[in-house]
Amino acid sequence: MKIIIIGGGIIGLSSALYLQAAGHNITIVDRTDMLNGCSYGNAGYICPSHFVPLAAPGIVWQGLKWMLNSKSPFYVKPSLNSALVKWGLQFYKSATQSHVEKSAVPLRDIALLSKQLYEEWTKIPGLEFSYDPTGMLELFQQEASAHHAEHTIKAAKELGIEARLIDKATLQQMEPDTEINALGAVYFPGDAQLYPNQLMTSLIAYLKSKGVQFEGNREVTGFTKNGVITSKGNLEADHIVVAAGVWSGELAKLLHLNIPMVGGRGYSVTYEDAPWKVRRSVILSEARVAISPMNGNKIRFGGTMEITPVNTPPRMERVQGILESVKRYFPAYDIPLPTPDKVWHGYRPCSADGLPHIGTLKNYPNVTVATGHSMLGISLGAATGKLVSEIITGDQLSMDITPFKVDRF
Repeated sequence: MKIIIIGGGIIGLSSALYLQAAGHNITIVDRTDMLNGCSYGNAGYICPSHFVPLAAPGIVWQGLKWMLNSKSPFYVKPSLNSALVKWGLQFYKSATQSHVEKSAVPLRDIALLSKQLYEEWTKIPGLEFSYDPTGMLELFQQEASAHHAEHTIKAAKELGIEARLIDKATLQQMEPDTEINALGAVYFPGDAQLYPNQLMTSLIAYLKSKGVQFEGNREVTGFTKNGVITSKGNLEADHIVVAAGVWSGELAKLLHLNIPMVGGRGYSVTYEDAPWKVRRSVILSEARVAISPMNGNKIRFGGTMEITPVNTPPRMERVQGILESVKRYFPAYDIPLPTPDKVWHGYRPCSADGLPHIGTLKNYPNVTVATGHSMLGISLGAATGKLVSEIITGDQLSMDITPFKVDRF
């Protein structure tokens, strides 16, 4: 089959990898040059530990408290935009304990599948992404967070995910390069880390070597019976994959499909050969900041979830908030605020319930959607690509994707 994949992020590229291997003719179309999207600037986590969806109890009220703080981890810019209002109402409805409990198993399953597939990718000649399976530490400073950590560990163990409570002394032994200001941490040995920039450039080069065609700076503006309408003319296809990240919601409307989605903007700063070091992936629990050691000599600081229109200028105070949070946990780390040109920012596709949308449309059986991964695009990328390929080729699915139904709203 001739297949067009709309979107050149990790979801689109991973889908292309498996569909090309299955013998299909693949063209990837993207509105950008595919060189700097969310699949590049993220924390690079492969994290089965993240089995709680973004839509969880307490996040709405916490977000309201944080709205007056320009440096806060979570911020929603007030707006009368109807799409944002609809998303917000659905998000509020979804943020229940029942939803968290229902989501845990499918999020665990797709994350574990993805980790297994990334490990298989390390054996593919030509694919390089600095895979590091040394686990993740979630540091906490407050007693309330310590109690929450105990509940997290209990829930993880019930799901078969290894998790350990680490006291301050053990934490310092595991991360001996500087003093750490924390009561302790939760250690997830089964998590892993990769270098997203290397993954993306390597994957694009590999796919090109296999004959996959790339059409960058070409925006899809509509659909025909046998293909897509783009800013540079029509393209024909037997099947279409919509994996356009934050723009997937607008494309879905053209297919009469309701996918409530907003762009959750995040920021990151990456340093090479810096004096600030960690030996494992680190999350600062109260600050919602991610610290990622990458590719041997790099460290990335990232975070924030800023719900704002995609044309809103970046806010450097949010980057300052990230770096100030790092110093609260690592007192010796005086990280200067970088110039704006050294800061990455991008929009994660946030669904209204924190779960991705994966599946083929009932009214358009030649269209498959794969989007809405929020902050888990890289983590769930390999598995989503595999599932997309299985859906299109009719192979047995690697897992139950019912919770990810594309038309659930």
